[in-house]
Amino acid sequence: MQKKQIPIRLIIMLAFAGFSVVKYYFGSSQVNPITGEKQRVGLTPAQEVEMGRQSAPQMAQEFGGLHNDDAVQLKVRSIGQKLLNNSKLDHSVYDFNFYALADNQTVNAFALPGGQIFITMALLNQLETEDEVAGVLGHEIAHVVHRHSAEHMAKSGLISGIVNGVVMGSGSMSGAQVANYVGQMMNLKYGRDDEMESDKFGIKYMYQAGYNPEKLINVMQVLAKASGGRSGSDFMSSHPSPANRIEQIKAEIAKLKGGK
Repeated sequence: MQKKQIPIRLIIMLAFAGFSVVKYYFGSSQVNPITGEKQRVGLTPAQEVEMGRQSAPQMAQEFGGLHNDDAVQLKVRSIGQKLLNNSKLDHSVYDFNFYALADNQTVNAFALPGGQIFITMALLNQLETEDEVAGVLGHEIAHVVHRHSAEHMAKSGLISGIVNGVVMGSGSMSGAQVANYVGQMMNLKYGRDDEMESDKFGIKYMYQAGYNPEKLINVMQVLAKASGGRSGSDFMSSHPSPANRIEQIKAEIAKLKGGK
């Protein structure tokens, strides 16, 4: 009786997927040099810093370049440094810099790997106090410290390998689309978790630096207004809804006041 041969497409699919899984789960594990947590990341801290430095000018240009008021830049930089200096973090492994972007239409703030942090004038102009600015920058510092970008890059490598395996193994884009959808759901979930984690530690950094963490609630209200007041399920959003974030912020503040 002739043995049934394994289809070559199936072998290719398993090979691609298997390599990606092994690489992700066994070849990308590192201990975070600041927090001590074990993470799956594909870059070293030095590589994160270099990536951030190289991509910062291009990212700034996407938002109209840096704002031309030196006083504004100094204010943003001083708030960021105050948060770092009082955070009790050994942040020397990264190269933190804080910038105001000229864009006065896009309400946004973001952090590049390694410590390059930006806030647009559109957002800055809607923040009424230094505490609110500290809330935004503290949140972005947490993204860097917890290496969220590096984690996502590693996950993207895993997902890409599996999707490529499905495409080559099945010869069907419908199969790839299903795999890609699952991958997107994974990234969306982690995206929301990362945002919640950054809120939590951003509040802690504010508190340690003497800022009022309750002002972060005001920031959430600004973001809600900027999004047109959209509410409802955040299942398909990479960011939790401002309303959901406010509930966690209040809970974290209560823990701080309770000494927990």
